[in-house]
Amino acid sequence: MDTSARHETTAVPPGRVTLSDRRTQRSWPVEVAPYRLGVCAVTQASYAEVTGHAPSTARGELLPVEGVSWWDAVRYCNARSRKEGLTPAYELPPGGEESGTPVWDTTADGYRLPTEAEWEHACRAGTTDARYGPLDDIAWHRGNSADRVHEVGGREPNAWGLHDMLGNVWEWCWDVYDAEVYASYRVLRGGGWFDEHWSCRASVRRRSHPTFRIDDVGFRVARSVAG
Repeated sequence: MDTSARHETTAVPPGRVTLSDRRTQRSWPVEVAPYRLGVCAVTQASYAEVTGHAPSTARGELLPVEGVSWWDAVRYCNARSRKEGLTPAYELPPGGEESGTPVWDTTADGYRLPTEAEWEHACRAGTTDARYGPLDDIAWHRGNSADRVHEVGGREPNAWGLHDMLGNVWEWCWDVYDAEVYASYRVLRGGGWFDEHWSCRASVRRRSHPTFRIDDVGFRVARSVAG
């Protein structure tokens, strides 16, 4: 895979996806408008270039950045937007993490986190099975990762050209997981390098507090497309 392509976004077509929650046994359809999504998770090189920080436990420019909180991901999105002359997608509370929640300007053309529906729609890429291909071909997971994270783009992409939608690192999404039970916890998707095969499926949801930093959690960026 060309090194420069690992930092690009690609167009994702509109569609409809059905989300589900195991705890409540509930499912719900979501209409997804067209948008752009990172071909790969954000790399350590990109994160360092934009923010000046190198938070990851494992080190390598083309490894996905990990050990980043949801708030870190949101701040990266705004910083990258400003760096590229785009309108930041998020208005951050003046007092930081303890004083409120970011407000998403849905009209902004800057970088942002994908919604949970956007993430699953992109992961499936028109497929209906649990995975978009044979697991060992498309994902780094506990069975083939040698217990470590790997460079982005090293497994086969899905039909829409997206790499590592399953495995390698879990990815932050914009959405709150379940406000009634878990308050501000945010959604994680995709499974990671230390997960068993059953966690690397398009529908699997995980949650974490937006301030937590974990060594198997990263993110990829999205951008809205003007209607």
